[in-house]
Amino acid sequence: MSRTDFVSSGLRVLQVETDALEALRPHIGEGFRQACALLLACQGRVVVSGMGKSGHIGNKIAATLASTGTPAFFMHPGEASHGDLGMVTGQDVVIAISNSGEAHEILAIIPVIKRRGAKLITITALADCSMGRFADVALTIGKSPEACPLGLAPTSSTTSTLVLGDALAVALLEARGFTAEDFALSHPGGALGRRLLLLVDDIMHKDGQVPVVGIDTTIRDALLEITAKGLGMTTVVDHDGRLAGLYTDGDLRRSIDQNLDIRSTPIGQVMTPNCLTVPAGILAAEALARMEARRVNGVVVVDADGRPVGAANMHGFLRAGVV
Repeated sequence: MSRTDFVSSGLRVLQVETDALEALRPHIGEGFRQACALLLACQGRVVVSGMGKSGHIGNKIAATLASTGTPAFFMHPGEASHGDLGMVTGQDVVIAISNSGEAHEILAIIPVIKRRGAKLITITALADCSMGRFADVALTIGKSPEACPLGLAPTSSTTSTLVLGDALAVALLEARGFTAEDFALSHPGGALGRRLLLLVDDIMHKDGQVPVVGIDTTIRDALLEITAKGLGMTTVVDHDGRLAGLYTDGDLRRSIDQNLDIRSTPIGQVMTPNCLTVPAGILAAEALARMEARRVNGVVVVDADGRPVGAANMHGFLRAGVV
């Protein structure tokens, strides 16, 4: 097969599956609303089940629901008949997936699901099927051609089912008022979690690590403080301990260019008075965004009275994985 044939085949698959998704639109209606209402009112867990390729899609749907504020897990229908049905309670809602609606592994456990008192949502191609007749809400994706030229491998049908699951999860997310911070609580180990959960307090230098000099301190003594604290800068405070400005390595170069006597010149004469500050408790990602907007490499964290309580530079954000 030539390269052109591969490309043509790939483009054909995209078109067939795109057409299947367009055909899904009429199926997002009253039944979809009822399913969302049932899931939103669920007092237990959402249990997703499916066999074969439908099971793989169901696993992904359960994971998406769980990470977007709807507690959910996947239950293999084969294992369910051998003890896993004990996971299902009367407070749960079961989402059962089968393109044909005739998966005997699922049909075998539906009577127990109903006897437990759990609600049942089915996702099938057509409503006129055995599973759909048992459902409290029967969702359908329609009968579209599979992208497989043999019409056998689940392709278009699994894509449509996955998108329908995503639509359920996002509709529930919006109904719950789920926020980015809520999302991060389910993803604390990744880069997203670091960006959404890490506070500037977690990465800033604090207490005795904060470089601080008085406004009358000489440039020479300020340099000693900069060197000792290792941040490439020092905060400058007035006689009441409030932040008056910042002095950085860049300011030092400018002082040298002006031929200033570093032994006698007070830091207040050469500091940057309107430096970037952020309040304690702010997200580290937001502090970083403000630094990038101002095109500076450091930020001072101040309390409600304007006194410096912390300081951070770009290296700290890099080490914390915020950048």
